[in-house]
Amino acid sequence: MSLDLLVRGGHVVTPQGVRRADLGVRGGQIVALAEEVSEAAAQELDASGLHVFPGVVDAHVHLNEPGRTHWEGFTTGTQALAAGGATTFFDMPLNSSPPLLTRARFEEKARLGEQKSLIDFALWGGLTPLNLGDLESLAEAGVIGFKAFMSHSGLDEFPAADDLTLYEGMRLARRWGRIVATHAESDEFTRRLTEIARSGGKKGVRDYLQTRPVVTEVEAVGRALLFAEETGAALHLVHVSSGRAVALAFEGRQRGIDVSIETCPHYLHFTDEDAERVGAALKCAPPLRGGEVQEALWRELLAGHIDTVGSDHSPAPPDLKTSDDFFALWGGISGAQSTLSVLLTDAYAARGLPLEAVAALVALNPASRFRLPQRGRLEVGADADFALVRLEERWTLETLHDRWAQNPYRGQTFQGRVEATYLRGQPVYAGGQFSPDVRGRLLRPQLG
Repeated sequence: MSLDLLVRGGHVVTPQGVRRADLGVRGGQIVALAEEVSEAAAQELDASGLHVFPGVVDAHVHLNEPGRTHWEGFTTGTQALAAGGATTFFDMPLNSSPPLLTRARFEEKARLGEQKSLIDFALWGGLTPLNLGDLESLAEAGVIGFKAFMSHSGLDEFPAADDLTLYEGMRLARRWGRIVATHAESDEFTRRLTEIARSGGKKGVRDYLQTRPVVTEVEAVGRALLFAEETGAALHLVHVSSGRAVALAFEGRQRGIDVSIETCPHYLHFTDEDAERVGAALKCAPPLRGGEVQEALWRELLAGHIDTVGSDHSPAPPDLKTSDDFFALWGGISGAQSTLSVLLTDAYAARGLPLEAVAALVALNPASRFRLPQRGRLEVGADADFALVRLEERWTLETLHDRWAQNPYRGQTFQGRVEATYLRGQPVYAGGQFSPDVRGRLLRPQLG
């Protein structure tokens, strides 16, 4: 039986390292990977001079559909993801309206995603004081995990999980084999610091940064680790911004806690000085940190203590990002298109991180952690999800595909350009164009 697609002569980034190889695809899966594949193919693709990366698995994306598609939606959001080499993403539960707290909301969002998404996706369910009774049905429906905020989410309809809610949620999530992801910042600490700043008339960038110091993250990480240790739950710490928090979590892992650690491209690429210079496009929580804190984060990543890098893509329309009061702005960064670019530039080219380690951070590790065994690796038997990258090309990002143009990565120069992205052996993005024929599918974790 002939192949559907034969990718010839690329430098294939496998979990074991980079090798020059041909890659054969049949029925959406990799069926051959060898120095030379001689089988006939319906289509051949010359990948000479290109690196073949596993498709990015972005475990942290906010696409806001249904209800807030004027912020971002499946169509534009997944165009940006595909242009950045992603073939799978996990959509967060809070920014759609209403948020994903029940099975009905899961089914609605899944239906819309399968109609509009260009790439495959999974859905996070919310964990709040409002829906502990819905967690079982959400697990049965197929959520990838449960997301909880330990401080105010920015949206009243998605309230923060108090300590008892988080503890009980972890206990229940363990019963149903799901991971709990936490936004780890101390609610009391950040709320009180904000009240003090606001009562003093503070409204600048630096004023905001000072209401969310590193200690607020470290304290909350410690509490989440304690609850995970007590309940036996699997914990995923999202958008960790400081080396101190990573070190604390890594020590917990060494002690036997089932914890994985995510950081984001913006914490690796930008600092608090960039936030002061750029303004609204770089407001996020936790906020960007100073250079010394960033270097400590890099040390933890290069030591292998960070498991995943996710974009935390969270755009908003211009009216929510325009004010002389930095506290009043929506806190979220547009970055769906740039995760792989940042790591190829700042981790591989600038700091010497091997390409297979880059691929592990953005593909293999998130796929493995969230039990999607067919994703994140270029090996025989895996899904044929891959990105073709011209690794040595230096280029400047000008064309953006997400909903809004307020993007801090516009104008940044990167090394390594994504030429094309393939989903199950089908081109979803190539030559700056998107295929009208490819649609993503809902993915559920494969338990047991």
